[in-house]
Amino acid sequence: MSSPVGVQVAPQAKNVLVFRNGDPFHFGRKIVVNEKQFLTFEAFLNEVTNCIQAPVAVRNIYTPRNGHRITHLGDLRNKGEYVAGGTEKFRRLDYLHTGVKQSDVLKQRDIYQVPANLNFIERWRKDLQLPCVIHVFRNGDLMTPPFRVLLSPVILKEWELILSLLTKKANLYSGAVRKLCTLDGVSLFSGAELVSGEYYVAVGSEKYKCLPYQELLTVHGERYGYL
Repeated sequence: MSSPVGVQVAPQAKNVLVFRNGDPFHFGRKIVVNEKQFLTFEAFLNEVTNCIQAPVAVRNIYTPRNGHRITHLGDLRNKGEYVAGGTEKFRRLDYLHTGVKQSDVLKQRDIYQVPANLNFIERWRKDLQLPCVIHVFRNGDLMTPPFRVLLSPVILKEWELILSLLTKKANLYSGAVRKLCTLDGVSLFSGAELVSGEYYVAVGSEKYKCLPYQELLTVHGERYGYL
């Protein structure tokens, strides 16, 4: 159906799955690409850097099978899979099946082998010193979307610094952020409890307000670019 004269149709958002270049343990992260939100390809690269927790700034996007470079937002396909890397060369891996194969291997190994393998993965991720990206709702506020916070490995070790950073970003009516809770109201007490990519609620001196934050996220997630 053609649009009325003088009315410009907004470009359709695309959902893509992005893997980390050379990372055999990365399952990929879904990113919503809206050309109205990302005015330049550079802005999209910056978003990918945060979303996949890349150890270095993402500068190249490749196709997973042949390593062909993508240089324009218009070249991205809806529901397409891609590999994000820095200035290093494209590293050939079976990105589309790596996560599945890894899960199958863990299931098949006996109880004595699995913990050792998982510990190796955790050590490998820890050595990369990856930042943690979280999305935070304001307590009792269902009118505004959650804001994104990038926490460096250094800040993650200092809970008071995390609360101070959240205070500056949240701008709560009640003042400083005194605690951070999960969406169901469970209080957190250290950066080690934070999971990158997850959603939390910033609470001031008032009590945690049990509201349908998850419902707001589901209804408006695509609009805000979080789903």
